[in-house]
Amino acid sequence: MAYESVDKLQNALGTQVFHYTQDKKKAAGRALGTMVEIITYYLLKTWGFNNSTSIERGLVEYGNEEISHNVEYSLHPIIKEYEVTIPNDGNSITSIKILKALEEIADISKFEKKSNNLLDKHQILRNACTIAESKDTFLLTSFKTFGKSEHTLRIFEQMQKPYAMFECKRVGVEEGISKGPQTIEKAKQGAYVARTTSSLQKIRTDNGEKYGIIYRSDNQPYIKPYVELMEEVIYSSDSALLKKFILTVGVVSNHGNWFTAENQNKELKVLAQSYDWLIFLTDNGLAQFIDDLIFNPSNEYLCVQEDFKNSYTADKKRNVFIKIRMDLDADTALLNYFTVKQHRIENWFNVITPEAKTINDLKNEITELRSKNWRNIL
Repeated sequence: MAYESVDKLQNALGTQVFHYTQDKKKAAGRALGTMVEIITYYLLKTWGFNNSTSIERGLVEYGNEEISHNVEYSLHPIIKEYEVTIPNDGNSITSIKILKALEEIADISKFEKKSNNLLDKHQILRNACTIAESKDTFLLTSFKTFGKSEHTLRIFEQMQKPYAMFECKRVGVEEGISKGPQTIEKAKQGAYVARTTSSLQKIRTDNGEKYGIIYRSDNQPYIKPYVELMEEVIYSSDSALLKKFILTVGVVSNHGNWFTAENQNKELKVLAQSYDWLIFLTDNGLAQFIDDLIFNPSNEYLCVQEDFKNSYTADKKRNVFIKIRMDLDADTALLNYFTVKQHRIENWFNVITPEAKTINDLKNEITELRSKNWRNIL
């Protein structure tokens, strides 16, 4: 790593980009948190889950649908796919335009229209763009091809109930203290959501072993060691086990508070026993991302640097470097970066739990869940 620590890197980012703010280190810390979210999202895209991914969608608690929680990313079953063409007239590509084109080939009377733009006139892309929603499903759209005279869009009908969710957690260190004051609160928040969204629940034995409990179709409890039961559910064809199961994945970064994957503190242990998977974005990984794309980009990634800096200037109009909204050129460059360096980027992560598993095992598990016949299961 070019910097002694991510704390030093955060200070450098504050000096170079956030020098105009009252607390430049805190501003840089918020930007680092955004980068963790972006790294997670573009890794999912590179793995081929772009069309299944929703952003900041509310998930109801298992057995208690009165309470829901927004999560960074949720992966949903796709039950229908469409293609439409939209004129490239230089104006915004609105949900109204897309739905009008879709009405020519599909019945969409059950859906309530949303007011989102897939692409605005400033060439800002909305990731995971939802254009309409019904009680059980919603419509999400993305580009298939760009054209001089017209664009081809793909539209996916996703089920409301996801098969996996990803949450990102990062807390920086304030000057003069060894630990951020919100660390334990963020850990508890993440742990609560991870424990309440899925039908696979966690229990402990007297000697501290972690077991899982899930209910069969006859409403009888089924109990096994947790990881063993989780794997059985994931690779099962039993609709009763899969129906309300959601694989929960936490992505955490250290930068002063979480310590390391090998040297865990209390907060990290809370998260590790709550998520099905907890993966740790290393300091080296985050530093490499920032160095390659923000501090010292090659020519092909200069647009990423420019959009990042434009999003954090004193007179910025809006941020176009966040998970839900990205400049179109920067999106293309990021996809290229993640595709070319996929293996290297996967090595930025350490798996904290389940023990002895790899990031490739996680990819295989969510791929397995995606392949299920969810239309029959749900």
